[in-house]
Amino acid sequence: MRIGILGLGRIGAFHAETLSGLDVVESLVLTDPFADAAKTAAEKFGGEVVDSPEALLAAGVDGIVVAAATDAHPALILAGVEAGIPVFCEKPVAKHMSEGVEVLKAIQGKDVPIQIGYNRRFDAGFVAARAAVQAGELGKLHTVRSTTLDPAPPPAAYVAASGGIFRDCSVHDFDIIRWVTGREVVEVYAVGGNRGADYIKAAGDADTTGALLTLDDGTIAVISNSRHNARGYDVRMEIHGFTDSIAVGLEDKLPLRSVEPGVTFPAGTPHDFFMDRFTEAYRAELTAFSEVVAGHRTSPCTVEDALEAGWIAEACTLSLHEHRPVTIEEVRQA
Repeated sequence: MRIGILGLGRIGAFHAETLSGLDVVESLVLTDPFADAAKTAAEKFGGEVVDSPEALLAAGVDGIVVAAATDAHPALILAGVEAGIPVFCEKPVAKHMSEGVEVLKAIQGKDVPIQIGYNRRFDAGFVAARAAVQAGELGKLHTVRSTTLDPAPPPAAYVAASGGIFRDCSVHDFDIIRWVTGREVVEVYAVGGNRGADYIKAAGDADTTGALLTLDDGTIAVISNSRHNARGYDVRMEIHGFTDSIAVGLEDKLPLRSVEPGVTFPAGTPHDFFMDRFTEAYRAELTAFSEVVAGHRTSPCTVEDALEAGWIAEACTLSLHEHRPVTIEEVRQA
């Protein structure tokens, strides 16, 4: 098949490399507002460079991968749908939830699949955790803990445009909690602090946050996020039930140091980058998209899924700013 990629920055170039290694992908078509970015990717991974999204959509592609700036996501998703071309789009659907809702309305009744890029759904550990929950191996759940700690904060310009840590970072935790547990979040309470980079506080954001989520069956989920985790990139989940408890991410590249006498775990070099931690998940994610394009499966992460994670991020952002519990229905109706 022939796949188009719109946006050849860091993640777009990574996707170009991944797609070029898939047997089912015969050719790539690339475009970026910065022509040199598309040209560089084409030289490294192969592919035809075109000068606009319109030219890419007219180039006979079977599917498109949207890795452009967030502001461009809604228009590019809808352009793909209008052209009848399956779409993979990095999260989020849109910068603002109101725009995301408009995208959802616009695609209703359209028979064009859209997959949103929540890569943790394709990580082997999270896949196994979901299977264990679905099989009833843990019994009824009572507690879930989800952690995302970045080794260093992103640049100031990125932070200022990100929409805040809950919308940019924690949203991965929110999505994977919904996916693993099969439950919906009904209420949140969030806190945050600033002990690190001054520019994060200046942008009205927090660099370290905690959130307490109540799921619709009474399960409690605890979320921990930070922009400052010098030991490495730490993504983990614990799921505790009345029958058993399991964990994702307890492996030798876990960026934690045990101080227990005689304990040598973890023994490996810590993960220091999200692409390192989730290389295989990204490959599995795009392999799944190729199957969506071929008509062999439905979208494994829909626009509706992405918006549900977005509503949780909205509720946590409001809770942080107003120092109170917030229900999902409150932000959905605002």
